[in-house]
Amino acid sequence: MTDTPLFNRLDHIAIVVRDTDHALAFYRDQLGLPVVLSEEIPSGNVRLTHLDMGNVHLQLVQPLTDDHPLNAHLAQHGEGLHHLCFQTNDVAESLAELPTRGMRAKSETPHDAPRGRKAGFIDPETTRGVVWEMTGPM
Repeated sequence: MTDTPLFNRLDHIAIVVRDTDHALAFYRDQLGLPVVLSEEIPSGNVRLTHLDMGNVHLQLVQPLTDDHPLNAHLAQHGEGLHHLCFQTNDVAESLAELPTRGMRAKSETPHDAPRGRKAGFIDPETTRGVVWEMTGPM
């Protein structure tokens, strides 16, 4: 057990959607959440749109290819909550530290995230069934 937190704060809550523009009709137009970022991540074949909710963002995640793994998630679960993302000082270092905390990464190599940041997913089998992601600071 350690007294040093792995994460600094909650960065965003991710919701997987079939169509970002359709989803924005609810999140932006009905709820009034302002869009602060909308970016396609070619290496991940996703469109990510961040809406400001004060001290945390709501991230809409739209798969851009028919064979994207998130389409299986959408087929099985429909649109909705996908993961929680926490901010850490150094993603690669935090991924390497996971085994010492009884967790494992989905991949040991961080993936591309918006605004040039890196991120990495933690295997939900080691986080009590919740999909967690880590990202670096802005």
